[in-house]
Amino acid sequence: MSISRPASAELAATPARPITFPLDTPPTSGEIIEVAPGILWARLALPFRLNHVNIFLIEDGDGYAAVDTGIADERTKEAWQALLAGPLKGKRLTRLIVTHHHPDHIGLAGWLCSQFDIPLLTSQTGFLACNNISLSPNALGADAFRAFYRAHGMDQQTAEMVSTQGNYYLRMVTPLPLTFFRLVAGEKLKIGARVFDILSGDGHAPEQIMLYDASAKLLLAADQVLARITPNVSVWAVEPDGDPLGLYTRSLRAIAASLPEDTYVLPGHELPFYGLHTRIAEILAHHEERCELILSAVRERAMTVADLVPVLFPRQLDPHQMSFAFSETHAHVNLLIHRENLVQEQDADGISRLVLARR
Repeated sequence: MSISRPASAELAATPARPITFPLDTPPTSGEIIEVAPGILWARLALPFRLNHVNIFLIEDGDGYAAVDTGIADERTKEAWQALLAGPLKGKRLTRLIVTHHHPDHIGLAGWLCSQFDIPLLTSQTGFLACNNISLSPNALGADAFRAFYRAHGMDQQTAEMVSTQGNYYLRMVTPLPLTFFRLVAGEKLKIGARVFDILSGDGHAPEQIMLYDASAKLLLAADQVLARITPNVSVWAVEPDGDPLGLYTRSLRAIAASLPEDTYVLPGHELPFYGLHTRIAEILAHHEERCELILSAVRERAMTVADLVPVLFPRQLDPHQMSFAFSETHAHVNLLIHRENLVQEQDADGISRLVLARR
């Protein structure tokens, strides 16, 4: 079934407030900064190109509710212990809120909940997705999934790497608690003196949780809206015809329509910022530009998804980077298929190539 969606540029109103950063220096290792009354900001290191994740702690009675965890490694455990022995000394963790199932956000959830005897609060999708990968890490290596990537022009080396992502994931997470408290969009969550509206976004991660305090115009945005970079939005082999980029842009429009322009955004990476509507308009425009690059390339000749990767990512990529670039390129392709701008044609060898749709 094809779904026609209007282009982002038609929906993004011209915003008035520029992007500004009330705090221009992030916390260093072992340091905590108060970003709003009763909300603390810490930063944990990551061994990736994006080398950090933001952790927020919300005053909750005689302790703090933690938002997100960092990955499961000794360095991150030591960082948590240093925070609790240092700037948080004398305070306890009351509960753990996880925004989504990616390892930098859920990796230490099992360890923290066990170590400090606190409950886990997350979306049902986040809980089940983490458990699904953790319990069956080799499932992503099925021959059918390798064949999917190869059919779209991916080379054998990269296909093998993408197919082993489950094992890589498993090394970055601790086993989750057996039970959790489900966070549901549209409901409210009281933490200390604050009452948050529970929101959820899609595209980067399914049912990604965000928390919005309307009285303070404050949004804990997770990875849905970042100030200077765009989150990875990918097609994966388990949902080959999915439209995650369509879901992502729809989620962004919903945020812009429901939250005020002067919202204070506390993101999962980079710096807190103002200028939510401006940033959403920039992200929507960015993805429209990338769609236009794909359409221009396909006008020249039929191309596989792999052929299109250097169109969007012209720099040299290692196999790990290539796996994400390929899946993100595929997300733009599937959006254009859903919009009926592109169609796929399969040759005698089973290779799928993209051509412009005939009007």
